[in-house]
Amino acid sequence: MGPSRYHSPRRADAAAATRAEILACAKDLFMTNGYAGTTVPQIARAARVAVPTVYASTGGKADILAALLATITDDPASGDVAAAISAVDDPARVIAIVGEGTWHSHRRHWDTIVGLFPQARSEPSAAAVHANILELYQAAIGVVADRLAELGGLRPGLSRDEVLDILWFYFGDAAWSSLSLDRGWPLERTRDWLITSATAALLGPVAPGPG
Repeated sequence: MGPSRYHSPRRADAAAATRAEILACAKDLFMTNGYAGTTVPQIARAARVAVPTVYASTGGKADILAALLATITDDPASGDVAAAISAVDDPARVIAIVGEGTWHSHRRHWDTIVGLFPQARSEPSAAAVHANILELYQAAIGVVADRLAELGGLRPGLSRDEVLDILWFYFGDAAWSSLSLDRGWPLERTRDWLITSATAALLGPVAPGPG
């Protein structure tokens, strides 16, 4: 009779705790020293584990970065935004939902978005991580563009690609970083300005009410 395949919850919990500690230490090092300036042995020392344990638990540096950035792409709130968009019939409200959802994401994951994601853009070894996140986000923006086209009300002559480009310009990470990180705007001010500006660019200026 061969050895039993016993699954130990305690062992699984310990492995999960080790992985979490490695990821937390790696994030601190990436934020402090940069992705390029951080090595796996440094991560191992910070987490107080052996180097092989890092590879077995989280993989190499690019895998670690991907796992850290997955907190954004795997956020359940993204599904809530998609469901809300499909449930409304007002194009302006669709744009507002996108802006509000992006604002919530930036509030929850600000250091990851502005501190880690740009490093994936600049490091060749992390290029696949960056490309995958861009693909996922652009696909989500494409769903919004299709919903706006379905509802009508867009400026005449806008193609789907142009609608997607406008949405990306206003709700991609660059706009938030430029206004809230570089210019020091509160995230709420950035949210409101981006929603108003994107609405005007896609639907046209809002007509003033009777006065």
